[in-house]
Amino acid sequence: MKVDRNGQAAILTESELKEFFGYASPKYRAVFGICLFTGCRISECLSLRAEDIVNGYIVLRKKTTKAKNTREIAINSTLQTYLDGAALPTSGYLFPSKNNPNKPMGSQSADEMLNKYCDMLGIQGASTHSFRRTALTMMCNAGIPLSVIQNISGHASLDMLARYLGVTPEQKRGAIAAITF
Repeated sequence: MKVDRNGQAAILTESELKEFFGYASPKYRAVFGICLFTGCRISECLSLRAEDIVNGYIVLRKKTTKAKNTREIAINSTLQTYLDGAALPTSGYLFPSKNNPNKPMGSQSADEMLNKYCDMLGIQGASTHSFRRTALTMMCNAGIPLSVIQNISGHASLDMLARYLGVTPEQKRGAIAAITF
């Protein structure tokens, strides 16, 4: 858990996610919904343009990704609802800067709003990266093959991906309990 910017971003629980998305404004529901439902970084989300939403997919262009590879991620129905409710622009940046619509919103603005929401809701240890860690952990817990999660997340290696995945005490007990003969 992050404390004073140290450690890893918290992996959010289902109840925290429900509370957060129920409270967030439509715009920030769309921002953090993209981060959660695509497993992308906040910088990748904020660099999205309206033209990057194509035929039910969000296209993360290689020029805006850390790993410099293009990823296409299907938009699920919940994310589509968040996008539809946000009154997003039909061209240019999905989340333009308030001061200059020809530039994207800065990650600091998203971080400040996230902190405001989390403080009001009593969610601790969250950062903009929490949505990415939560998404990847949820996929892993659902039994999605690591190679598929790696493809979605854009991680260069399984070792890098493994750093994002949370392990709960219940999972450890279940793993040990599975050892029988």
